Order: sequence, then structure tokens, then C-alpha cells
Amino acid sequence: MRQAYRIIPIYTADVSGVCSALYELGGMTVMHDPSGCNSTYNTHDEIRWYDQDSLIFISGLTDIDAIMGNDEKFLRDIEDVAEELKPKFIALASSPIPFMNGTDFPGLARALTAETGIPAFSVPTSGMHDYVYGAGLALSEIARHFTGAAEKRKRKLNLLGVTPLDFGPQPMVDAMKRRLEKYGWEILSTWAMGDTLEDLSHAGEAEVNLVVSSVGIPAANVLREKFGTPFLVGTPVEGYEDEISDALEKAAGSFYEAFEYKKENPAEKNGTQISGRQEELWKVTPDQVIYLRKKDSPLSGFIPTPDITLIGEPVTMGSLAAAIEQKCGKKVQLLCPLEITEGLLRQEDEVIRGEEAMEEKLKTARIIVADPLYRPICSESATFYEMPHIAFSGRIYLKNLYNFRKTT
Repeated sequence: MRQAYRIIPIYTADVSGVCSALYELGGMTVMHDPSGCNSTYNTHDEIRWYDQDSLIFISGLTDIDAIMGNDEKFLRDIEDVAEELKPKFIALASSPIPFMNGTDFPGLARALTAETGIPAFSVPTSGMHDYVYGAGLALSEIARHFTGAAEKRKRKLNLLGVTPLDFGPQPMVDAMKRRLEKYGWEILSTWAMGDTLEDLSHAGEAEVNLVVSSVGIPAANVLREKFGTPFLVGTPVEGYEDEISDALEKAAGSFYEAFEYKKENPAEKNGTQISGRQEELWKVTPDQVIYLRKKDSPLSGFIPTPDITLIGEPVTMGSLAAAIEQKCGKKVQLLCPLEITEGLLRQEDEVIRGEEAMEEKLKTARIIVADPLYRPICSESATFYEMPHIAFSGRIYLKNLYNFRKTT
């Protein structure tokens, strides 16, 4: 079917994902764009924009600069701002025009590091991927550049892949952390809401990492390569904390993968190896995904018409599906419209591309849990429960998210 959208919006793009992931870390994020991506980001995608400062910039790329490849102006503008504001790092993100022009962003990042003395890196965005891709690669760069070797500490973990695009405002993240703390876990750092770059730099001390959304997978793989830290995938939604904690304990108690600690600058030695291979950054195995570890039951396998249909990001909604099946005994199917899904979906879940395909699939759905903007393409006979997803509807239903938290 055509992948065109008449009624529902598309998900947040990769450039906004980069900005969201790095927002609270004290760095300077620069979108190389004529000035369209920034307004979309701060108007729709970023709920912290009016309450929390961050160094998010747009280059204001002009026609002549794009045609002539005037990278000197781009570099000079960044250097001037960096000299004044002293960011902890500089992150470059590409939009469609410089991507099509073949702009050498890794080269520009190296030039900025040489000129300013500030660590600089690029995230290979193009405006053609969704937010998971951009945010995930951005956090992997933080893991590669700003984490160092440390001694492992018992019952300490990092939460990887936390952005408002999937989790909403900070109170909802705090509630998720408390669910794990009740089981005796200490959260070293949350990537990347509510913590500083300094907090994240101690990630190597964790006994195990928990990837709570698909955004966290690249960082988890980099941290595993650098420090040998095992990671699991799953979200501690309410009612599913026990399974998450049990799985974490087993992972933490298992024998760590063979790993040679390098005390002299391990970041440069180990981080680069996996960061250069996209397929390795996004790799997960079935035994790492907690909600895929279910015993055979009458609910297992494909059922043509599930009792409940969820729409959204694979890890958060996959964990919710597992919790609902466990608690209510209802068959749940996840329809995932996002790009990164390999190894993250259960047998009965499906990847859906485009509005027409989604509308067709929802014709037979009985109970639907999804962002409110999906309601117009759902059958009138279906029961619809709103679960706002900022990466889809922006801040339109932000108040509903707070109300949703109060009732759960």
C-alpha cells in the first residue's frame, strides 16, 4: 500500500530525536538546516522547551551556502558560540539538504574539536528516519566519548533510552525508577532525563543495564563492548516490575562476558569499534528481551483477532502487552509503525507501514490502546483507550499524560 498520510501524522524525525536525547547533558546540539527542523522540534516535540534551558541551535543554511558548500561559515558560527557558552560537547545533526549534498559531518566534527578543544561528534541523521534512530545513535556517542572504566558495584544499574518522546514528563520517569528501587536496585544514571553528563560518565560502574525503550539499544551495546556490562530489554511498567527485577538479578549474577579492562583511555580503544557498524549497534538477542521470555500458554501463538490491540514503540508497548496478558489473561497484539523493530517484537506482533495499512489492520480491532490521534482511523465499533505518545502527537495531550499518571 502507499505510505502516504492523510489523517494521522508521522512520528518525530531523527533530528528531533538527537536533540531530545542530548537536551539535558550540557552540550551544544546544532541542526544543519535552513530553519525548518528547529521550529518543528521546539513547537511540537520538546515538552521541556519553556521550562528548562538547553543549547539547541539551527545553522540557518542558505541556498547559496548549500550550493557552494560553504562549510567555513558553519564552522565559524559554531566556534564563536562555543567560545562564549563553553558547552561540554558539540553534537552535529544533518537535515535532508546537507545529507543530499554529502556534507562531511565527521570531518567537520574533527575540525571543531581541533579548533575549540571541545569534544565534538556527528550523528548521521538525514530527516528520513524516525526519532528512535537519531536518539539512539546520539546516546551511543555519549557512551563512546564520555564514559570511563570503573569498578562494578552490586545492584547498581543504568536505565537506557529514556526521553520525553516515549516517557513524557519527568514525574513519569521518577515513578518508573521508584518501581525498581522498591526491589533494592540503585539507579546510577538515566539516559538521559533527570541526570547530568557527569552522572552518565559513571555508567561503567553498573552491574547490569536495562534498556527501557529501543532508543537505548546502541548505548547498551557500546557500554557492553567497553565495560562488559550485560544488558536486558524491557520497561518496568506498573505490574511488571517483579519480572523485570528477577531478570536483572539473573543477568547481574551471571558470568560477565570476557572483557579486558584498559585503564589508559578505554573510550578511544573500545568505543569506536562497534560505533562504526550500524548493524552491531542495534543488535539484540531473544534472551536479552524480557517480555519475549514467556512460558507456553493458551495465549501463545497467533490469534486472528486479539482481545486488545496496542500501537506504539516496541519495548514500552511490548512490556505493557506482557503485563496485560499476565494480569488479565487477554490476548494482546502490538502494531508497531516504527523503524527499529528487529528482535524486539513477539510472534503475534506486526510491523505496520503507512496509514492505509494501519487503518486496514484496525478494522477488526476490538479494544485499542493508542495515541488519541489514531482514533479517526479506528472502527467506530472498537473501544478506544487514549495513551498519549509525545513522539506522535507532540504536546497536544500533555495534560492527559499527567492525568493518566494519577490514575495508574
